[in-house]
Amino acid sequence: MSLEHVRAEISMVDAAIIRLIAKRQELAKQVAEIKIREGIAIHDGKRTADVLESVSTQAEGIEIDPVAVKTIFEILIAMSEECQRECSGDGNLP
Repeated sequence: MSLEHVRAEISMVDAAIIRLIAKRQELAKQVAEIKIREGIAIHDGKRTADVLESVSTQAEGIEIDPVAVKTIFEILIAMSEECQRECSGDGNLP
């Protein structure tokens, strides 16, 4: 395989990751609607801890750096919470 071919495959994976992030953000909007309707706080520390533990364990299971994966998911969770705050009209609230 050539370098160009492998890079093209990486670009395809990158595009798929971006589509999945967009899907995650759409789901965050649905979460916001439910939380608004049920009066639930945006930030859920237990859920965050559970997600981070789960992705760390999954990363270890397929032998990729769990610390890096956890960092990526911390960013994704922050994006989701910001999306939820925007949906609820509380753009600056934790």
